[in-house]
Amino acid sequence: MSLVKVLLQEMENNYQVTEKLFRLVEPAQLGWKPATGSNWMTVGQLLMHCSSGCGVAARAFVTGDWGLPDGVNIKDIPPEEMLPPAEKLPTAESVDQALRLLAEDREVAIATLNGLDDAELLNKRFSAPWGGVEFTLFQHILHMINHLGQHKGQLYYYLKLLGKDVRTGDLWGNV
Repeated sequence: MSLVKVLLQEMENNYQVTEKLFRLVEPAQLGWKPATGSNWMTVGQLLMHCSSGCGVAARAFVTGDWGLPDGVNIKDIPPEEMLPPAEKLPTAESVDQALRLLAEDREVAIATLNGLDDAELLNKRFSAPWGGVEFTLFQHILHMINHLGQHKGQLYYYLKLLGKDVRTGDLWGNV
């Protein structure tokens, strides 16, 4: 199996499970967030974050285009703007909007990965624009898949806290 196919399989599983979890959210729950602690996203913010956190980011790693206005270098963006506090994050206006955006992100991811080959995935090495360790393109894309998986797990626990009957199989796609 090629590395591209491995990434596509991992990505598709995360998207399928995330979509099923999105469908369990009731419209009135979009503004909910845990009552204790700080810097929690609301359910609506979490849905929005999941809807652009994998495919769009994978495409940016492949193309180097981070969607910034002309003349703006991602390395010049202050850390507090790169990773703003939860209250500054955009929110999904509805579950339907989040589902549509998640489907669009999935299509971006598939198109991006289908344009790659294993040699490019393994031989292209660089740091993320915000710094850090050099990784292969394969690793950067895998990190974006894991990013979606992490927030899928966050949504799973939000749903549990909201009283939804979700079980381990709902998190991993075994049901």
